[in-house]
Amino acid sequence: MNSKISTSDAMHTFSTPHIPTLETVEAQTCKAVDQATFRQGMANLGAAVNVITTQGEAGQAGFTASAVCSVTDTPPTLLVCLNRSASVFETFKANKVLCVNTLHAQQSHLSNIFGGKTPMLERFSHGVWQTLITQAPVLEDALVSFDCEVVQSMSVGSHDVLICEVKAMQSQEGANALMYFNRSYCEPQPMN
Repeated sequence: MNSKISTSDAMHTFSTPHIPTLETVEAQTCKAVDQATFRQGMANLGAAVNVITTQGEAGQAGFTASAVCSVTDTPPTLLVCLNRSASVFETFKANKVLCVNTLHAQQSHLSNIFGGKTPMLERFSHGVWQTLITQAPVLEDALVSFDCEVVQSMSVGSHDVLICEVKAMQSQEGANALMYFNRSYCEPQPMN
């Protein structure tokens, strides 16, 4: 069986949609990005809640952070943002190792302890801690823990971005992550 399609049968006309210019979009939707506007926008960027820990010659320290992101899987690398005015900054800078402990949904109390003014020694009295390769404290029942060496650091505004090569991992199955969204803790649920 031989079938032929003529050129006229195969041709269709398409209308070109109007594509707005950058100037048109800016005039319609943009407002100045001051600190308050930026912070409000970032409140809508949901993120996992993590307790970041370190231990070494400079001592033991930990803080709560949501500013954690994967960088690459070869070699396994992530980044952590740390405010240079934080009380723990010099300890992390000197130790050059850290562990990102991603909290599960039932661990908001640990986020509050490590994110507040609780004295450092008292922070580590909550939870069960162990170590892997770098000797940074690993929360035994964290959803996942990334034991890292800080291989690079760069200053951006008020923070340092710590580039961390993952040396070991430990994870738990069956729990949901503790998330922070719209200035509140929440738990992700599957979408049907």
